[in-house]
Amino acid sequence: MKIVADYDKCEGLGMCEAMANDYFEVDEDAEKVVVLDDSPDESDRAHVYAAVQACPVLALTLEG
Repeated sequence: MKIVADYDKCEGLGMCEAMANDYFEVDEDAEKVVVLDDSPDESDRAHVYAAVQACPVLALTLEG
């Protein structure tokens, strides 16, 4: 599984960080998400999936 961020869509709203701050952080200067770990363990799939789905601008996806 891999987290992919579309930085053209990202508005830095922080929903992903609020739900999974161990995988996402918003860069306040750039107002974009920083993916801290783009290859989470399978055991964290549900946790990461929920954070990806929380993105209001659909800037995050999970592959694999």
